[in-house]
Amino acid sequence: MGSVNAPPALAANDLPPGYRFAGIACGLKASGKPDLALIAADQAVVAAGLYTTNQVVAAPVLLCRSRTPTDGVRAVVINSGNANACTGTQGEHDAMQMTQQVAETLGVPVESVLVMSTGVIGQTLPMDKITAGIGRVCTGLHHQQAAFHAAADAILTTDKARKVAARSLTLGADTYRIAGMCKGAGMIAPNMATMLSVVLTDAPLSVEAAQRVLAFAVRHSFNRVSVDGHTSTNDSIILLARQSEQPLDVLAVGQFQDVLTELCIELAKQLPADGEGALHVLQLKVSGATCETDAEQIARVVAASPLVKTAITGGDPNWGRIVSAAGIAGPKIDVSRTCLTILGVPVFLSGQPVAFDNVSLSQAMRAATLVDCELQVGDGPGEAVFWASDLTCDYVKFNSLYTT
Repeated sequence: MGSVNAPPALAANDLPPGYRFAGIACGLKASGKPDLALIAADQAVVAAGLYTTNQVVAAPVLLCRSRTPTDGVRAVVINSGNANACTGTQGEHDAMQMTQQVAETLGVPVESVLVMSTGVIGQTLPMDKITAGIGRVCTGLHHQQAAFHAAADAILTTDKARKVAARSLTLGADTYRIAGMCKGAGMIAPNMATMLSVVLTDAPLSVEAAQRVLAFAVRHSFNRVSVDGHTSTNDSIILLARQSEQPLDVLAVGQFQDVLTELCIELAKQLPADGEGALHVLQLKVSGATCETDAEQIARVVAASPLVKTAITGGDPNWGRIVSAAGIAGPKIDVSRTCLTILGVPVFLSGQPVAFDNVSLSQAMRAATLVDCELQVGDGPGEAVFWASDLTCDYVKFNSLYTT
């Protein structure tokens, strides 16, 4: 929240070997900021993908869906500033052309190239700029972290800063690295992944394992964040992993999944923190539900409520908004066992209000960038954590003028 002076950065040893990166400005953005990124694998890698469940789907999503999961990917090309969504057959042709040009320039099969786009919906790509840009970005590939950061910067749209994260995992004598980048600040209510994200690792995974661990990680991270309740036409996340005749065994895959989920949570939490106009992030843990799915549904509805979001904006400990939103979420709750704390302060206990210092709690909420709320809705085993941005006047102003 607020301006960011130093963009997040990864160290050189955070990056898994076997990948090269580039990010440039090719003129898609009127601002002149970077808008074309390329991630290339030195050898064919495993690729798993998850994509938007919106029925209105961008052309790059259609192409990536047709090419993943697979064990033969060599590159992912990404443009920002234009979503290539709702552009009909011309958009599909342009997405295909982007992969063809990358493939020809790098000397790899066309089906080994994936494409992502993000930006304004309903405008065809200026392919003259894209074509010239691909020629430049392909020759600028490097293994260094500066190149990774350049690629992470080039996928941004209304984001205030790049979003990156890294983890390492030691299994026996081997240490593997996982690094990821993502973008998103508005039109965020993922129902599969995030706006755009690429996560890469040198860990050897089978195609099936890669798809499975990605789905698990996404469910517990990107699918549990929201800025404005609006699922994009372009939501995509790609996991790239080393191809090997001896992939990780079942036990090792489980350990990898845990670390991948941690990384995805770190990336996902950066989205509402950078939400357009955001001042605070609501972290809502729901427990006591009948099952995890019910807990997630309750958390999603509460966090999406404009009344709850504006209370977080103003530092208003109006707990009735949270409790009542839980009651309309759908899953059954036990009001007599329902409890709520805000920043650790009990405000509702076993269906009864609790006396608390309203002024003190309000001041604490205003001062906190992360407003932690815990809501118990019964005595069941289901629990889930959800992250959402607040709702400010700046968000309304920004999005009322987005294309004008």
